[in-house]
Amino acid sequence: MPGPVGWAFLVAWAALWGWQAMAGSLLPPCDSHIYCTGELLWQVQRARLFQDDKDFVDMPLKSSPDVVLKHFEELVNATPGGALSKLQLAQFVESNFYPPGKELKSWMPPDWSDSIPLLQRISDEKLRSWAQVLNAKWKQLGRRVDPDVQASPWRYSLIYVPNPVIVPGGRFREYYYWDSFWILEGLLLSNMAATAKGLIQNFLYLVSKFGHIPNGGRVYYERRSQPPLLSLMMESYLSHTNDTEFLREHIYLLEAEYRFWQDHRAVNISGGKQYSLNRYNVQVGEPRPESYMKDVELAKGLQEGNSQRNLWAELQSAAESGWDFSSRWFLPGSPSLQDLLLDTRVRGIVPVDLNAILCKVEQLLATFYQVLGEKWASRFWAARRQRVDALTAVLWNEEAGVWLDYHFLRQRHNPTFYPSNLSPLWAECDVDLPRAEKVLRYLEESSALSYANGLPTSLTQTGEQWDFPNAWAPLQHMVITGLVKSSSARARELAFSLAQRWLQMNLAVYEKHGGMFEKYDVEGDGKPGGGGEYPVQEGFGWTNGVALQLLDLYGEQLTSASALCSPSWPWIGTCLVLISQLPGLLGDGPVHWEG
Repeated sequence: MPGPVGWAFLVAWAALWGWQAMAGSLLPPCDSHIYCTGELLWQVQRARLFQDDKDFVDMPLKSSPDVVLKHFEELVNATPGGALSKLQLAQFVESNFYPPGKELKSWMPPDWSDSIPLLQRISDEKLRSWAQVLNAKWKQLGRRVDPDVQASPWRYSLIYVPNPVIVPGGRFREYYYWDSFWILEGLLLSNMAATAKGLIQNFLYLVSKFGHIPNGGRVYYERRSQPPLLSLMMESYLSHTNDTEFLREHIYLLEAEYRFWQDHRAVNISGGKQYSLNRYNVQVGEPRPESYMKDVELAKGLQEGNSQRNLWAELQSAAESGWDFSSRWFLPGSPSLQDLLLDTRVRGIVPVDLNAILCKVEQLLATFYQVLGEKWASRFWAARRQRVDALTAVLWNEEAGVWLDYHFLRQRHNPTFYPSNLSPLWAECDVDLPRAEKVLRYLEESSALSYANGLPTSLTQTGEQWDFPNAWAPLQHMVITGLVKSSSARARELAFSLAQRWLQMNLAVYEKHGGMFEKYDVEGDGKPGGGGEYPVQEGFGWTNGVALQLLDLYGEQLTSASALCSPSWPWIGTCLVLISQLPGLLGDGPVHWEG
């Protein structure tokens, strides 16, 4: 018979099975007629009062929503035609809203220290000094929520959470879901376990409130999530603290989040037999409030009604993936690179990385229950091998020697290179030695290794930020740590080489620009990335977290290489590749030349 935690598991499971999605209906992003939908939002965003649409929907109200909407309605009724001028709208916004970000205050984490054990494990003096800078970034990115957000939530677009947060930086002034996984890893390496626990508690609170974790800390993110990494956060926290009572108290919420993905994001695929896998599938048929006019203008050429609503649902789903936007989600065979976002078809794709993550979540739930002594529940989760079989049957491509996203409406794989194709290595799901060797060959034979500044997000240049030439820290981390977990010496050598390249480039860009960035350019001598809907942002939470993880992994071996490569040397990229693969340090691994 199950123990007390096991009974809680059964009750939660039964209750969540009873929660059914609203079939066939597309919803607004949230229920607010100010921040998510309605005439006020439409007129303000259409007038382009702000360079960034996100600024308006981040502005707190000076009075209740009903009062603000009443004043707006009176102004509209008094204006011939009802369309307010830009000046009228600017004056209205100034009279009724506070500037964005007022509800988040700077916060100094009380467990921060300038002396952390990680520093002693870094041999290179310049890298050690840089690690101190990265550690200090947590003070700059710490925020606490104004108590009035809890007392008067209707005046804010910010979603209240009970503990302080670490924000990514720049325009991302609130907390974000999948960013926080790599932020949390960095916090733990900075001996900030209490702050890390607070982040997890915030996400558990959100699961209890919504049944899932929103994309980020704003109401306009409410009906979309992001890659489900909460159980992996718990695993990382437990490995540093062994706080099993915290796990025991909240494991039912870890299951609740998992059930959300099964109830609302699952799709049945035939691969010899029926398999249940997961996809991104946001049922929101209106523009994203934070990118309102971009979505409106993109849909202009489409017939009003279902065509526009379906496009907006696809864009919302791409945002849920975290990859907003990328050729990865475009309809296969799109004729040109013009207006490719119109061909976004995320909801028709089974992504490798999402299913690798959920495979890991299933494994962790079995392990967690075992740790808690709940053998019955542990056996239940350990027996769930359906996804492992499905990754082989549906996503593994024997000819390519790697897992590939599956377009289930077209019944074909996407053969294009993306670092996410290797994510089952990182998640340790569906991997045996012969398969790992094939994946290594896939990577070695790809031109993705020919760039000195890191692995590009794709090999397709579309102008979108999750495509070439951009490189992102979490994808570097997934591939590097996936290779490290391999029993192949060649894979581990390549992992070190990739870590060396990435950190040297990060450091070079930091020295040149004085900041850490959300994304980087794999070409040239190192610079921040570009493309997409907004300028590159500085901060930056997950970049700092990944850098600290790689410094922890290879601290004794890494070199800043400043004595051998001048940043002004035009062949800096090739130089970094050669240094990172010096004979004697890495053995006889392959040398990949830039260009």
